[in-house]
Amino acid sequence: MERIILEFDHVTGIFGRFRLQDINFSLPAGYMMGLVGANGAGKTTCIKYLMQEKKRYDGLIRIDGVEHYTHGTAFRNQVGFVSEDNAFFEERTGSQNVDLMRNFYDDFDRELFGNAMETMKVSAAKTYGKMSRGERMKFQMAFAMAHHPLLYVLDEVTAGMDPVFRIDFFKILHEVIKKQEAAVLMTSHIDSELKKQMDYIGILEQGKMTYFGENRDQLWE
Repeated sequence: MERIILEFDHVTGIFGRFRLQDINFSLPAGYMMGLVGANGAGKTTCIKYLMQEKKRYDGLIRIDGVEHYTHGTAFRNQVGFVSEDNAFFEERTGSQNVDLMRNFYDDFDRELFGNAMETMKVSAAKTYGKMSRGERMKFQMAFAMAHHPLLYVLDEVTAGMDPVFRIDFFKILHEVIKKQEAAVLMTSHIDSELKKQMDYIGILEQGKMTYFGENRDQLWE
């Protein structure tokens, strides 16, 4: 039986002026899902419901079979969140941020973090506030990898990355989720990389999921 990492089960709710209506999908370990939709379709609301520790919706969101809002502090270990909205200390270096925040995680691997930063060619000695957007995303990805999450939530991470590095980034990501038996939920405005890299696609339109299934060429015609 496949291990289901992320499940939305009839998730319905309102977040600000945005509404989700009966969202259903299951994402198994070892796979990547792209969340697609125009601005206001519900992508951000899905992620906000997933990342909040309190339940503000009807239905269920499960991580590895358990309702996510019941996980408590263990939630931090299970989800690696990479986004422009993810806050780190602007005046601290990458290394200092790690020293300050690694204790929130049960299984943080400092050596793995260092290796990932080296692979992605970002200096941990650089102040976070002086990193480019692409460097911040790489730093956050290295940080997430180092605490071995079950689910990577990647919100527009490749915007600002060097186009050549994007190819290597997805190679790294595929290797990591296979090794860690994790899964990826990703949003991107770059349709070409979703078409090439995602195993599953979820299409949102006006708060409804009009398609969830295997990534197929016909979806992009």
